[in-house]
Amino acid sequence: MDEAIYYKRTIVKEKVPSTSLGQERPVRILLPPGYQELNTYPVIYCQDGEQFFNFGRIATLMNHLIYDEGVQPAIIVGVDVDVATRTSEYAPGEARFEAYTHFFSQELLPFVESRFPVGSIAKDRIIAGDSLGGTVSLHLALNYRSLFCNVLSLSGAFLQQTQDQVAKETDLSWLKLYMLIGTDELEIATQGGTYDFLEANRQTKQLLEARSCNLTYIEKPGKHVWGFWQKELPEALKLFL
Repeated sequence: MDEAIYYKRTIVKEKVPSTSLGQERPVRILLPPGYQELNTYPVIYCQDGEQFFNFGRIATLMNHLIYDEGVQPAIIVGVDVDVATRTSEYAPGEARFEAYTHFFSQELLPFVESRFPVGSIAKDRIIAGDSLGGTVSLHLALNYRSLFCNVLSLSGAFLQQTQDQVAKETDLSWLKLYMLIGTDELEIATQGGTYDFLEANRQTKQLLEARSCNLTYIEKPGKHVWGFWQKELPEALKLFL
């Protein structure tokens, strides 16, 4: 097969108006090979959208999955974030967290679904994120469970507030969650301090399993970098598609 097909892509760039955030939010929307407006596609919403495309190489990886393994084509929405406000938007309890989750659930979804032929029920949506992007993705599912039931987490920052919220749940059998964590992620520096992400993910895993979450937990040698996450992303995507 001609290698060039893996690198061909159609990306539509949009700016989503948001009263919640008080500003427009740039998004990039990847349309799959053979895109037809009459079809209905599953949709993957990626936090840190620019990084998923540039460092995660999600467009090329999806083309390989579609052409080589017959994986169901999906539309991918990369939601960009300003590094300066990322923690404020992605970390529970921070100043812009409620505004961002409201934007994501109440403004972004209607914008995408009014313009592109994506599924409009929870099982058709996948939300993906790395580090704090995994955190906000899980909280979106917990807070808006009628909208989201599929979460893909790459080394999620599942610290105390997240664990406390999971602990309050009684039944998470409706939630399908992929968790990847590297065994080298023992001292991860964040704006709030340095944390052992490996231990935090192990503790969160126990809480999730005790509540019957449909959990796929992958723990293997790896650091808190895209070089680790990118290699695991194809198997994670196949789990949902």
